[in-house]
Amino acid sequence: MDTLVQIKNLNKKYESLDGNVIALNNINFDIHKNEFLTIIGSSGCGKSTILNILDGLDKNYDGEIQFNKKIKIGYMLQEDALFEWLTVEENALLGLKILKKLNKKTKDYTINLLDKYGLKDFKDKYPRSLSGGMRQRVV
Repeated sequence: MDTLVQIKNLNKKYESLDGNVIALNNINFDIHKNEFLTIIGSSGCGKSTILNILDGLDKNYDGEIQFNKKIKIGYMLQEDALFEWLTVEENALLGLKILKKLNKKTKDYTINLLDKYGLKDFKDKYPRSLSGGMRQRVV
């Protein structure tokens, strides 16, 4: 089986007022080509911590992560990060604007994505007028 990612002895501690909190303790698993991986657990067990480490958002951990091929990792946050004072379109374009990559081509592409995900008719609306699922699709 073609192994894409190997995780060996992954450990993560957070400092708190009560001392160190162990978020991950000796986690080991492989991710293979054409495999779907689901991480299930109770609140606070380290699911988001694993994803943050794999995505490179958290580099402060012990253990080994080996990427055998270049892959994209994506996940949906429980709560969206929309700005309530910006329209759906403005929220969708914000990252491009910050990166100074907003132009006609990237804006048209973003509007096409809004259409693809059933949000084009809501592009001038504010997040408060969207359902939870619609809000997540904006992000």
